Amino acid sequence: MKTTTNLQRRNLLKYAALGIAGAVTYPSWAQAVEFARVNAPSADFLPDVEIELTMNTADVAIFTGEKTRIWKITGKIITGPSGVLDNNEGTYLAPTLRFKKGQKIRLILNNNLPAQSILHWHGLHVPANMDGNPMYAIKQGETYIYEFEILNRAGTYFYHSHTHGVTARQVYSGLAGLLIVSDDQEQALNLPSGDLDVPLVLQDRSFDEHNQLVYSVHRMQRMQGFLGDQILVNGRPDFVLPVATRAYRLRLVNGSNSRIYKLAWDDDTPLTVIGVDGGLLESPEQYPYVMLAPGERLELWMDFSKRTVGSELTLRSLQFDVAAHGGMGMMGGGRMGGGGRRGMMGGGMMGGGMMSISTLPSGSDYPLVKIRVTKKEQGNNTLPKALTPITALQVKNAANAANPKTITLSMRHMSALLNGRSYAMNDIQPDEIIPVNSLQLIEFDNGFDGGMHGMMMAMPHPMHLHGEQFQIIKREVNLRFNDSHASVSSGFVQSGWKDTALVMPGEKVTILKPFNDFKGLFMYHCHNLEHEDLGMMRDFIIN
Repeated sequence: MKTTTNLQRRNLLKYAALGIAGAVTYPSWAQAVEFARVNAPSADFLPDVEIELTMNTADVAIFTGEKTRIWKITGKIITGPSGVLDNNEGTYLAPTLRFKKGQKIRLILNNNLPAQSILHWHGLHVPANMDGNPMYAIKQGETYIYEFEILNRAGTYFYHSHTHGVTARQVYSGLAGLLIVSDDQEQALNLPSGDLDVPLVLQDRSFDEHNQLVYSVHRMQRMQGFLGDQILVNGRPDFVLPVATRAYRLRLVNGSNSRIYKLAWDDDTPLTVIGVDGGLLESPEQYPYVMLAPGERLELWMDFSKRTVGSELTLRSLQFDVAAHGGMGMMGGGRMGGGGRRGMMGGGMMGGGMMSISTLPSGSDYPLVKIRVTKKEQGNNTLPKALTPITALQVKNAANAANPKTITLSMRHMSALLNGRSYAMNDIQPDEIIPVNSLQLIEFDNGFDGGMHGMMMAMPHPMHLHGEQFQIIKREVNLRFNDSHASVSSGFVQSGWKDTALVMPGEKVTILKPFNDFKGLFMYHCHNLEHEDLGMMRDFIIN
């Protein structure tokens, strides 16, 4: 196994220089933060689960006819029970990983792709050098070793490429998968399990006449975010979920690059939400529809016991005001004309030519998942009245309660910016330095202040913070955006633990975020992956 010693040393020198430069003003940087280390198995780390993950090019049969070239992660269990890994054979999805709170995990990542890459464990509370910062990207033939304990509560998490400048393309090609955590508290609830616990990964893709993935780099599409012309569920087109007359737990994951879903049942049955990004809520909540942005997860309870065998139900994405999506909803990405297809990142897929209109414009109405009742079964269909306790964070306990940290979101001059700054690996600002073991009050301002950036190129931004999860305190909207905001405002789940928050145009979303346990660099960025690649990403340094 070839380790990344040389690469890590180069990164160490780069970031050590940053630490030395910063030490003039911020002396604690140089002493408090380890930016890199030699990446080899730790002799004193005894894993409960050890898995080898390998990234390769592959061909899968998504449609009849020619197979589709993808980038595929496959896994092999070295230590641990067989149930911890499902390779999702026959799809482009990365393996589904199932861990328990308290387990010690070692993941050995081998890169056989013709490009650098690194994986981020989205939503997990892990040390900085295990989080998948782009500085740790490994080249073809290199290996990265992750070692961490599962500190998170039970929930639906996922992982994906986090390679600087090409995250969107790599995730689109297949470098993303589910990571599901369980714990004793959740298991005591006797929620639907086994075949009754169904993950549903929602993604949009475009394909050419040879079944190859098409990805556009047209400049306006990069500003909006890529929109495919077909919805795939769990990596499959025209997905139908067969169910029995039982209660089900549906784990919905928005794995799309930029597409926002407004989820609703087509017969107007309310959605019963039991969990969000960071696991179960305190109690079930009902909504007429729910917004789900890239990077967000949602858990639904759905009882089919009173439905007849042969009946069908469809989960749809409903129409919402395209003005609340930057007024650019009709400029989605479909099939590219005139350019055919050519190599992507040295070994994948990419369509050339000019951008065309998606057959699924943003904010339009379209089906996502068809559910068909295929058999009658008896079972325990009782929805628990109480789920798991959640301690509410208090503003008064924030280290900066009187001085919230404001992060302004803006799009201009083909750049996506945070506080007017684009991403750079050596650009930590004074307001991005945070004491470890502190609670911080943070505001994401997407035109709430009425500035020009809020009136021009106003777009939604799903803001994701690495590290420990946060709680949403409040949402505020600029009066100029009230009409468009009304088409989405009833679909925000405000409770529970989150790691991604959708900030609509004209909105200010205030959160309380703990920064406990681990020092180092932790990213915050827009999870519209094209925006991230355009620079809408920054680092906090925790010291």
